[in-house]
Amino acid sequence: MEIEGRVAVITGGGGGIGSAVARRWLEDGARAVVVVDRGGDAVRAVGDELGCMAVELDVTDETAVAGLVERVERALGPIDIFFSNAGAGFGGGGIEAPNHVWQASWDLHVMAHVYAARAVIPSMTARGEGYLVHTASAAGLLAAVGSAPYSVTKAACIKLAETIAIAHGDDGIGVSVLCPQGVNTAMAPRQLGDGATDGIVEPSYVADVLTAAISEGRFLVLPHPEVQTYVERKAGDPDRWLRGMRKLRRRSVDVRADG
Repeated sequence: MEIEGRVAVITGGGGGIGSAVARRWLEDGARAVVVVDRGGDAVRAVGDELGCMAVELDVTDETAVAGLVERVERALGPIDIFFSNAGAGFGGGGIEAPNHVWQASWDLHVMAHVYAARAVIPSMTARGEGYLVHTASAAGLLAAVGSAPYSVTKAACIKLAETIAIAHGDDGIGVSVLCPQGVNTAMAPRQLGDGATDGIVEPSYVADVLTAAISEGRFLVLPHPEVQTYVERKAGDPDRWLRGMRKLRRRSVDVRADG
């Protein structure tokens, strides 16, 4: 799908990847872009800067998401692209992480995507076209050492995107899932402290890579292409991959102990 002339909604639009993608799509001739974020001041600042609609909203509230879609469609017409991008780290930890951390991560990284898809797919199916983009993470394909709730729910996000692509691809609905490693956003220092990364990229670069993927109708979007190799190695020899991840974990534990 080309961006020109399209109406797009971007959650997590108050900064980082979300605002960078909004900027890029407006430059590419989108008819309208709506930025959405639970941080009202941040998203209104982006809206003022870019001259687009800005909405303060909690994407884990299904009623609010459905209302957002209705509001946008009344004001701007059918939504062509819904970029479900909002995410958060919620701190680290393994299975011992508190239940509220697991639940918050699940609500944001999985159910928010479900709510968005439920709200827009009927209209897209009726028109025979539309596009959904989900921000997951390389951690969902691999793992983020020391952050089980994040890794597990990002993996579920990828599986949800696959499910939607299988179920609705024949309805003319495209799906992409964005799986970066480190991006220069507010989340980067927290999420990357205990794991290896192939460099921190800028949000504008992610916006370029994502836009190209949507134009090509490509499902898996990897701003860090090295991730493809890691995924292939993991699939080819899972036990070796697990041994390598345990080694990485031991090294990170030793670094923290020394610090």
